[in-house]
Amino acid sequence: MDRQEVSRRGFIAAAGAAAAGLAGCSIRTPQEVEPGPDGSDGEPGPATPVALDGASDAAQLTDGSAFTEVYRETVDSVVAVRVDSAGGSAQGTAWVYHDDYLVTNEHVVSDADDIAAWFADVGWREGRVVGTDLYSDLAVFEVASRPADASALPLVESPPPVGAHVAAIGNPFGLSGSLTSGIISGRGRALPAPNGFSIPAAIQTDAAVNPGNSGGPLVTLDGNVAGVINSGGGDNIGFAISAAMVERVAPALIEDGNYEHSYMGVEIQDVTLPLARANGLEDARGVYVHDVVDGTPSAGVLQGSTGQRFVDGQTVDVGGDVVRSLAGQPIPNREALSRVLALYASPGDTVDVGVLRDGSRQTVRLTLGARPSP
Repeated sequence: MDRQEVSRRGFIAAAGAAAAGLAGCSIRTPQEVEPGPDGSDGEPGPATPVALDGASDAAQLTDGSAFTEVYRETVDSVVAVRVDSAGGSAQGTAWVYHDDYLVTNEHVVSDADDIAAWFADVGWREGRVVGTDLYSDLAVFEVASRPADASALPLVESPPPVGAHVAAIGNPFGLSGSLTSGIISGRGRALPAPNGFSIPAAIQTDAAVNPGNSGGPLVTLDGNVAGVINSGGGDNIGFAISAAMVERVAPALIEDGNYEHSYMGVEIQDVTLPLARANGLEDARGVYVHDVVDGTPSAGVLQGSTGQRFVDGQTVDVGGDVVRSLAGQPIPNREALSRVLALYASPGDTVDVGVLRDGSRQTVRLTLGARPSP
C-alpha cells in the first residue's frame, strides 16, 4: 500500500467512474496521539477500534431488519486490521476465510512489519501475512488463537444479480463493527491494477464504504460473501473484488504465498466505430490487437497492427487481429477478455482464440503464460 494519502477521486477516475478511491487505508502516523483517559493528549500509540455503545455483542440487538439478522450472523467473523511498518501505521478490515486464515486487500498489508487483528470479544491477535497478490489486490494472513465464534464466512455460489441487497461490514475510520447497506449496482466492472492490467469481474455497489473498509466483506442477506471491498467514494459508488476471484486466488496464497495470472503478451484496445470502419469490420465489437510483445506467448501466434489509415478525421491502426472469442467464451470487449483470462484459464493452458484477420475468420491456438511480476 502506498503510505501516502490515497486520492479517492483519482482512483475511480482511472476506472472510468465519477469519483472514489481506495477504501482501505485509514492511516495514522507516529505523530498522531491518543487522548488520555481524561480526554487530554496522551502518548503516541496505536488506535483501538471503537465499538458500538454496548453493542459489540450483536446478540444484544433484539430487533431490526434483514440487515440486522445478517449483521448478527457475520459481525464476529469480521475484524479490524492494524498494520505497522517503517512508513507508519494503517488500518483496514479483514474477514475469516478458512480456519485461522483471514482475507483482506493487498494494499492494506503491503510492506507490513507487524500486523494485528481486532476481534470484538478477545481484542488484538497477532497475525502473519502468508500471501499477497498485487494484481487482484487480495491478501491472506493467519492469526493464532482465533475465537471460536469467529467462524469462516462462505462465498456466494454465483454472482448476485443487479438489484440484490448487500451489506458492507468493516472498520471505517476505526469504527469497528460498522454496517452499511445497499444493492448490487453493477457487475463485470474492471478496476485498475499495476502495469496497465485490470482486476476483472468486480462488483459495483451503492453501499457506503470509506477509508478503513478495504478488505471487508460485501455480504448478501443470507450471510455469504459476494466480494471484498476494494474502493469507494463519492456519488454512491463502491467496488468489491468478486467472490469468484477470491475463490481462485486465496487458496493459492495459502498454499504457495502467491498467485499466477494468465498472460497473453498483447497491447489491446476495444473496437471502436472508426477502427471498425478502417479495418472493414461489419460491427464494432471485440478486442483489437494493437501490438504483440516480443518473447511472449502471443509472439508468432497473434498479429498486431501493420499500418494506419485516416478515417473520420483521425488516424486509426489497421491490420491487427480482432479477438472475438477465447477458450470458448465470447469476447465483446476488454473487460470480457480480462474476465475469461482470470476466471476460465490458467498459465500453461492452450486455448482456442477466434480472430478476424485480414477480413477472414480464423482460430489459432495459444499457450498462455504467467503474467510478469509487477
